[in-house]
Amino acid sequence: MPARKDPDASVSVPCFYGAELRFKREAAGLTLEQLAEGSFRGISFLSQIERGERRMPDDLAKHVDERLGTDGFFQRRCEDAAKARQVGHAWYSADIPDLEKQAQTLEEWAPDVVPGLLQTGAYFRGQIQYGDPEVPAEVVDERVRARLARAELWKRDERPTYWGILSESVIRRTPLSPAVMAEQVAHILDVIRSTRSVLQIVPETTPWHPLRHGMAKIMTFADAPPLVYTEGDFTGQIVDYPAHVKQYRRRYDLLRAVALSPEASLALMDDVARTYRDEAQQGD
Repeated sequence: MPARKDPDASVSVPCFYGAELRFKREAAGLTLEQLAEGSFRGISFLSQIERGERRMPDDLAKHVDERLGTDGFFQRRCEDAAKARQVGHAWYSADIPDLEKQAQTLEEWAPDVVPGLLQTGAYFRGQIQYGDPEVPAEVVDERVRARLARAELWKRDERPTYWGILSESVIRRTPLSPAVMAEQVAHILDVIRSTRSVLQIVPETTPWHPLRHGMAKIMTFADAPPLVYTEGDFTGQIVDYPAHVKQYRRRYDLLRAVALSPEASLALMDDVARTYRDEAQQGD
């Protein structure tokens, strides 16, 4: 069995919070299972909080304080940890960057926009401009910094194995300028090829297919059950119920079958990049 990996409390406020939780739990002589008992939360969920990967819900913080006799500490500080995690991120997706870092595999389906891990700053700014034009400039800057910080994952030696599936319309049907899209498509190609990841494209000629109604990100972990993250305009959801995760897994596998092969997908992307570059040069 590999040695236990203790959380680095210096990394972030959520990691400090999680390290303190583990310290107090072990000082009380409790296992994860014993602490989770009666909380209506799973052992893996509590373990992810200790590693700084998940947000502590209010009800669980109350349960932990009662079991550990910590005089309300975790209830008082869970809001601080949540705020630190949310800087630059929507409240409903604040857990995702840390989960991405811990994942062994990342598989995602993008029917509407380029996945966040593959976005350039200019593309994301454009997405905000058209989707939420009333956002103040300083908030846009904060969001862009947070989005690009997620992409630091690609530079890590122990990054997850990545497999992405995009709808062809994501790269062809956009109000953004040819220059922005030329940079964006070239960036996707560079990331996929430099990290030896896999990318597939679902052609526009295949309008009906599995998972056509929304995005999905499937994450697997070395020491925790798999999760699925889905998102809409104003909400996101982490799905961890095994039967539902299994359904997403099956639908994603079926989606692979209707997508172009990885080789054909990259060839299509190369062609799109050339077209955008030509259009950008003509516009100069």
